[in-house]
Amino acid sequence: MPTVVQLPTGKALSVRAAADVFLDSLGNPNTVRNYGIGVGKTAERLGESRPLASVADDEIGEALELLWGTSAVNTWNSRRAAVLSWLGWCRERGYDGPAVPAWAKRLAVPDSETPARSRMAIDRLIARREVHLREKTLWRMLYETAGRSEEILGVNIEDLDFAGRRCPAKAKGAKSKSRRRGQVREDFVLETLYWDAGTARLLPRLLKGRTRGPVFVTHRRPGPGKVVSPRDICPDTGFARLSYGQARALLDHHTAVRGVGTGWDLHEYRHSALTHLGEQGASLLMLMAKSRHKKPENVRRYFKPSPEAIAELTSLLAPGNSSR
Repeated sequence: MPTVVQLPTGKALSVRAAADVFLDSLGNPNTVRNYGIGVGKTAERLGESRPLASVADDEIGEALELLWGTSAVNTWNSRRAAVLSWLGWCRERGYDGPAVPAWAKRLAVPDSETPARSRMAIDRLIARREVHLREKTLWRMLYETAGRSEEILGVNIEDLDFAGRRCPAKAKGAKSKSRRRGQVREDFVLETLYWDAGTARLLPRLLKGRTRGPVFVTHRRPGPGKVVSPRDICPDTGFARLSYGQARALLDHHTAVRGVGTGWDLHEYRHSALTHLGEQGASLLMLMAKSRHKKPENVRRYFKPSPEAIAELTSLLAPGNSSR
């Protein structure tokens, strides 16, 4: 059930009161925290004791510009969205107030700077003799599933479908399931990741008969002072689940050429996989199904065709090309 919020009566809302009742109406603590930054700082900038109805639209835009005009695009869009929701919520409840002016527009998200590695570079890295089997399997699985690092590292052996070459994973931003009347359940909506022959050959060698616990584990047991969830411990070996930081450091160790921190990033496998699928002619809908993005513009940021792919495409325009 939605939260019932008692609004002040008998007088117009002040800026501070309007901000407080809006934030109190939000049920999700993460939303409260994120929206609280944008709404709270904007209210302070406008003057908390002022009647909300006395604030002009341009004052809202000027406050946003002064507070986050030089911030990253995603930060600007996030703070602007919070203020937009706040003012819209007040208007829907009959309180006069300003709106975000048209000139304070949402900014287009720039293309990602994460590079897409060539298929040859990925194959050569995984084939290197000094690379441990654990890293080989992780990198091949990241590439073939086009999954996020946290999703792959969070998979347990009992979740693997070896015959179908797939497994469920808790996706980024996964929301808990809800029963009727809004009661929250403990489990989450899961999404399916698919891999192919490369991962299928490596997984059995990595697991060595293990049937439970994390797929990717460290090579030592956690120290006596470290608290680890039972799900993150292999019941057969006592080794802990490999963390994102450890996996990232291992990849950097094998790919850095100009010192620590200059190597590849784990997310590059996802970019590379989607780019290579797009170069092979996969449709936008199929790329969205593989990446599990909900918006086409997010998939577009991952597609970075190589110069060779563009040159091959351009050759279709050559005079006399029979494929035109």
